[in-house]
Amino acid sequence: MTRPGDPGYAASARANATGATPAVDDVDWELDDAERVDDLDDLDRLAAAPSTDARRPRLPWTLRRRLLVIVAALLVAVSAAIGVVTVLVFHSTSVDRLDASLRDTASRATDVAPPGFPADPRATVLEFLRVPGQPVGTVGVLVAGDTVVGVYISETGELLEPSGGATRAFAAVPPDGRPHTITAGGMGEYRALAVETQSQPQVRSVLALPLADVNAQSTQLALTVAIVAASGLVLALALGSVVVRRALSPLAEVTATAQRVSELPLDRGDVALAERVADDDERTEVGRLGGAFNRMLGHVASALSAREESEQKVRRFVADASHELRTPLASIRGYAELTRLHGGELPPDVVHAIGRIESESVRMTELVEDLLLLARLDEGRELSALPVDLSRVVVEAVGDAQAAGPGHDWEVRLPDGATVVVGDEPRLRQVVTNLLANARVHTPDGTSVVASLERRGDDVVLIVEDDGPGIPPALADSLFERFARGDSSRSRIAGSTGLGLAIVKAVVEAHDGEVSVTSEPGRTAFVVALPLAPASDAGSAPTR
Repeated sequence: MTRPGDPGYAASARANATGATPAVDDVDWELDDAERVDDLDDLDRLAAAPSTDARRPRLPWTLRRRLLVIVAALLVAVSAAIGVVTVLVFHSTSVDRLDASLRDTASRATDVAPPGFPADPRATVLEFLRVPGQPVGTVGVLVAGDTVVGVYISETGELLEPSGGATRAFAAVPPDGRPHTITAGGMGEYRALAVETQSQPQVRSVLALPLADVNAQSTQLALTVAIVAASGLVLALALGSVVVRRALSPLAEVTATAQRVSELPLDRGDVALAERVADDDERTEVGRLGGAFNRMLGHVASALSAREESEQKVRRFVADASHELRTPLASIRGYAELTRLHGGELPPDVVHAIGRIESESVRMTELVEDLLLLARLDEGRELSALPVDLSRVVVEAVGDAQAAGPGHDWEVRLPDGATVVVGDEPRLRQVVTNLLANARVHTPDGTSVVASLERRGDDVVLIVEDDGPGIPPALADSLFERFARGDSSRSRIAGSTGLGLAIVKAVVEAHDGEVSVTSEPGRTAFVVALPLAPASDAGSAPTR
């Protein structure tokens, strides 16, 4: 079994923490050949299946799009209803006019029909169609017993005979005195009227007029209505888009204002929340929304101002209290040391008490110094801006940490290039010291701690890594907060004020840097990124 610091400890710890399964070669699979083939086929099918992540994302269903779709649907429905009703009414009216013309045609034909049974049915039909006023396309059919004779007027004015099928279709029209729509073979649709002779019931005449012109006009009207409706729909959507965009422009302004507010640093400092939306008529829904949003921003600004004022009071109190406590603590420590230097012998219990007083005064002094430093950083006091060679700082800090924690394995890794930053050297040294102390205090003896420097673009990156037990997940989110301490699962041999990492974060951010941490059983790494010093300043920094 490996222990912290041994080769392979980090990998073993990660495997134990994640519950990793043994290697495939170490498992005894009892599958026959057929099962193996089925499993391989299933894997192939899964691999060939399209990934749902690769699907094209849908367009957002915005309010503007919904309004335009609703308007378009209403326009289409209304246009379709108006178009259908218009075409139907036009077609019905045209058919009624055609029926009136058909009755006139039949009346003129019956006026010239001879009495009795016709001796020559064809001549009788020709007389029907030769009457002045009969329109082109008129069809006349005479049914006399078993004899059926039909003639129609062509477009050139000639009298021609229809096909046998068309003639039979006309002859089948019932003699009820009402027009009927029939399909006469290849001649198309006709409106036909059959009239029965009163003196000869077995004799009836059929007159018909074509529906081609009526159908063509109805089709043309339907096409015209469709074109006009489509053009109107496009125009209405274009105008509607402009109207909707202008109507929703206050909402877009509210969104933009909210976006700008969300990008403001509201977590700390004196926040000047001056963002507002333009005043609008609060009698409208959008105007009421804008007014409510402005009032909300006003309440937020008031709350932030009150919070900042309260925090300023707390900072001033901490700074003043820390400053005032430094002198009494120094006096307590001095008197304790003076008593220890007394020439006479002291009882053992008195020596122990004085030692405790001295150690606690030292601890209280460190706590007061840390609080005073944080208070000054919170107030935004400027730090020194001098070139600092981080390589020298890291080497010296690791040497001090090795003396304080000889039970750990310490290692330093430095790059070949310059690692100079501009900042306050004592504060940067405190960052490195706190990170190393954190690794020493919260890991057991035998843990390997590596402090390395890297250059990543325009940054110098400090990494303090150890292969200890890791950071509890419950503590990860509050690790850099003040007075955050590890729970009982993390071994430590010395007390902790919980301010070390808070100082690290405050100092790094004061130098325009970033600090982060990644942790898992067997590996914990604190990463500090600081801006690299300009080339003009790099040469003036003291080197190791």
